[in-house]
Amino acid sequence: MSTPFLEDALAMSDELTAIRRDLHMHPEMGFQEVRTARIVAEKLNSLGYEVMTGVGKTGVVGLLQGGQPGEKVVLLRFDMDALPIQEENDVPYKSQTPGVMHACGHDAHVAVGIGVATLLAKHREQVPGTIKLMFQPAEEGLGGAMSMINDGLLDGPKVDYALGLHVSSWHELGTAAVVSGAMLAAGDGLSITVHGRGGHGAQPDQTVDAVLVASHIVVALQTVVARNINPNDTGVVTVGAIHAGEAGNVIAETATMRGTIRCFSQDVRAVLHTRIRAVAEGVAAALGARAEVLITLGVDPTISAPRPTAVVHGVAADVLGEQNINTTFRTTGGEDFSAVLERVPGNFFMLGARNDAKGLNFPHHNPRFDIDEACLPSGAAILSEAAVRCLRGEAD
Repeated sequence: MSTPFLEDALAMSDELTAIRRDLHMHPEMGFQEVRTARIVAEKLNSLGYEVMTGVGKTGVVGLLQGGQPGEKVVLLRFDMDALPIQEENDVPYKSQTPGVMHACGHDAHVAVGIGVATLLAKHREQVPGTIKLMFQPAEEGLGGAMSMINDGLLDGPKVDYALGLHVSSWHELGTAAVVSGAMLAAGDGLSITVHGRGGHGAQPDQTVDAVLVASHIVVALQTVVARNINPNDTGVVTVGAIHAGEAGNVIAETATMRGTIRCFSQDVRAVLHTRIRAVAEGVAAALGARAEVLITLGVDPTISAPRPTAVVHGVAADVLGEQNINTTFRTTGGEDFSAVLERVPGNFFMLGARNDAKGLNFPHHNPRFDIDEACLPSGAAILSEAAVRCLRGEAD
């Protein structure tokens, strides 16, 4: 192994597991991570970091000036929020907060972050430049990354590179997905309201049936990807909810649909938005109704830059073995670290945390989601070493 951090990280295994389990037992929703932020801030202070709290409401930033000369700044990100899910795992560290659990692994990310903070502080004299740690609130759809960016996260000092990870139930323990380019998708919200003319269910000729029009729109929207997007590209248009009417003998005057739009490039995103609007409005008009289309921008595609990705790939291969690094993985899930990578070159990778033999294989956002905590030291070692290599100029 070429990283000096792995041995120290492995020696911290019990500590990292204890931190993760404590956080798992006390999950906090987005912008409510008061206890988690306090734990992080106290630990960073004890390690000699310059600490800023309340960044992006409940975020924490830690600065460490390395002991070697260097002008570069590397940011490392760890998200902290949980989900509104009732945990179904029967484990000693089960969530103690009814209706809230860490069902996506952000508790593990904070544990890894504390591990990284500890390792880099211990090896401070070998660090050339500045480390900036980003403990982020509200990743789950509330825009925590942008909230921190708007509070000056990427300035004072200005960030040169940004690195992050996500524990993954798609990937086996001891593996990682390190991908150059887009690995996670843009995710936008879709709302379509059909305005028709209501009336008696027995007299459809005197109405414009909003339910019927909505049904035709749902079907027509399936042509947007199939007939407007290059087959080599990816797009998803899903209508997940339709609400209309209250009674079986009444033709509804309005129908509202809600859905999601996913893709991996800004060009495809623009085509999808244009065609969704045109199809919905056109179908409605053809059937005598009117469609009101609202598209809400969500996260951008998560795009890793080639040079930082090469650095992370090299470190991950050293720690896990080249044969255990996946370079082609993609998912249409979204991630708001994309807001950072839109502004700063960097890499975001997936760290395998699945263990079928232990039954630790439920998907993210599932009430039985859990991880193999043996992944935590590897994550801390990979990020620590990759950060130092970026500071040395290997990502330039």
